[in-house]
Amino acid sequence: MRSKRNRMAGKGKNKRKGSNSSTGRDYSYDKAYQKSDKQKKNRAARNKARKEAIRKGKVKLGDRSKDVDHTKSLKSGGSKSTKNTRVVSSSKNRAKK
Repeated sequence: MRSKRNRMAGKGKNKRKGSNSSTGRDYSYDKAYQKSDKQKKNRAARNKARKEAIRKGKVKLGDRSKDVDHTKSLKSGGSKSTKNTRVVSSSKNRAKK
């Protein structure tokens, strides 16, 4: 007997190129956006800030309940320096708009 996953594969799902088969969301735009030079630089800055916080002992490696937050966001002209970062809970940081 085939598994339920195999029997249900492709039934009623979005079959467009680049779409997620389980949710039907088209990720092709997201992938192209994340490949842009600007987003690569932003991602590198976020990763650098997290590594620095781990090195200083503010966050533990693998602890995803805490985020390293830029006090003044990079989008609003904040700097990438460690003086502009703080550690907050992930729910608080992601609720910020």
